[in-house]
Amino acid sequence: MNDHPDDPEIPLAPFPTALPASPFPPLEGEAAEPYLDDAVEEVRQDPPSDWIETADAHDLPTAQEPVNPLLALGRFAFPPGEPPDEEGVAARDRRWTSRIIVLATVFLLIFNAVSIQNWSRQQAPGWVTTTVRRMADVWAEQIAQLGADQPRQTVRDGYEAARDAEWAGRRRP
Repeated sequence: MNDHPDDPEIPLAPFPTALPASPFPPLEGEAAEPYLDDAVEEVRQDPPSDWIETADAHDLPTAQEPVNPLLALGRFAFPPGEPPDEEGVAARDRRWTSRIIVLATVFLLIFNAVSIQNWSRQQAPGWVTTTVRRMADVWAEQIAQLGADQPRQTVRDGYEAARDAEWAGRRRP
């Protein structure tokens, strides 16, 4: 039945014939193994005290995770404080928003430095816009030396290649 002579024989039956003993003892007045009885006409339902309608088996822990003694000591020595009031929540939200704005600004300054150049070239000439344009030119050159402009340039090249490609059914103007 198998390709290798050293392997044990594979049984033909898909299921084992011997049933293991159940780890759960029978309830009061219930046969030990009702599914093996020949004629079971009445199916008994669980008593209402054994059933919780809102219970979900996935909510129950399956195994106790080991508790690190230092973590347990830390929770005992430094219990969590009271939840913050409305001012504390508002301050936390402002700090989070400020951090995200700074992070997005730094990200755009590094990976999209050319946009500052393009913006400054579109403005009316003046002392401020000339200064911003010159600073943007120097910044873009420094970023180009680091190679941080490559992702933007790759996306731009892909866009221009797709835009200029000959598509079936499209007429060139």
